[in-house]
Amino acid sequence: MNDPNAKSRVILLSGPRGVGKTTLILKMLDQLKPRQLDIAGILSLPVEEKGVKTAIDGIDLRSGETRRLAIRNTGASGQWITHQWQFDADAMQWANHVLKSSTPCDLLIVDEFGVLEFERGQGWLEGLKAVDNGFYKATVIIIRPELLVEAQQRWSRNIIFEITQETRDAALAKLSDLVTDLLLSSH
Repeated sequence: MNDPNAKSRVILLSGPRGVGKTTLILKMLDQLKPRQLDIAGILSLPVEEKGVKTAIDGIDLRSGETRRLAIRNTGASGQWITHQWQFDADAMQWANHVLKSSTPCDLLIVDEFGVLEFERGQGWLEGLKAVDNGFYKATVIIIRPELLVEAQQRWSRNIIFEITQETRDAALAKLSDLVTDLLLSSH
């Protein structure tokens, strides 16, 4: 696909919790459907009960297969635990396999890299490698604001796309245009 050292660009989509980063990606993917692109990666969908996020489901963007990645942390500790979430080891292994086989592709989506990957050297390490290899025309990575500096250091050819409550309505058109420009410029 691409020479990983040439034009591969990483869009770092960042914003506070609950601002709508995943929703923005879903809307962008709907807009891109008619282009029949090879879109790969993982999207982390919130599972809500009575307006409260209680779990995270991962969807393989190529196959549509979905797995429960995490549930709210009930006070457990261990390898696949963060302050808020208890991750299912088998589901995380599945997601790693999905990310490992995601490239080459036109558009790579990773929702999201977090403390497991950046602070603990765990989690979606195959996803980090997939982004590092550059075998895509464009990639969008969701990353928390507190990890943005580390992401910028890892991927020097990055574009920061921040979303806030105030900018989220206009963000869809801007993100779609940015991704389209990257896809077209990679030819």
